[in-house]
Amino acid sequence: MEFFTDLFHIFLHVDEYLGDIVRAIGVWTYVLLFLVIFAETGLVVTPFLPGDSLLFAAGAIAALVPDTLNVVLLILVLSAAAILGDTVNYWIGHWVGPKAFSGKVRFLKQEHLERTNAFYAKHGGKTIILARFVPIVRTFAPFVAGIGAMNYSKFIVYNVVGGIAWVTIFTLLGYFFGNVPFVQHNFEYVIIAIVLISLVPAVWEVIAEKLRIRRETATVLPTKETAD
Repeated sequence: MEFFTDLFHIFLHVDEYLGDIVRAIGVWTYVLLFLVIFAETGLVVTPFLPGDSLLFAAGAIAALVPDTLNVVLLILVLSAAAILGDTVNYWIGHWVGPKAFSGKVRFLKQEHLERTNAFYAKHGGKTIILARFVPIVRTFAPFVAGIGAMNYSKFIVYNVVGGIAWVTIFTLLGYFFGNVPFVQHNFEYVIIAIVLISLVPAVWEVIAEKLRIRRETATVLPTKETAD
């Protein structure tokens, strides 16, 4: 039992043990990394797995042991895992969603599904890409897209763009900066800073949308002089 407990702990914190893992299993590390990234993006029940930090750590180790982990191959393998994960998550939402919102589950109402449909019809593409850079949100975004019946041909385009961008950016950041002493000593803070910076486009989108609604409301509502 203790063996499985230790194995589960390593799986959850694979970013922290990655150096030891590479030394122990060599090129099989690609398979392990593929499974973790796929699970984090493809299974709605595993949003707690390390994504950003794992990509960053993998890039840093690829810079140290290029004969074992090639950064280009790493990006290709993990991009495939991210794209496949979101695809599976989308179809799970597509198949499970309508049943979950059938009215039998008290807290899942049909009106929520209708709102989801409307949201993705307007912001779907940008949501899929931006969600890649937000932990936990990236696990649920494709699931909700499937529930909301977002057109799959549209979803797959943004899925591919977002998956490649996410993996490439974080892996290359680790590759070029992961072994800098300051970064190594402040690893958790660096990851938090990267995540916060990646949130800027999403926050700006929300602010811009609120300003747009406010302007439209102001043009529709009559002024006091007009009303008189």
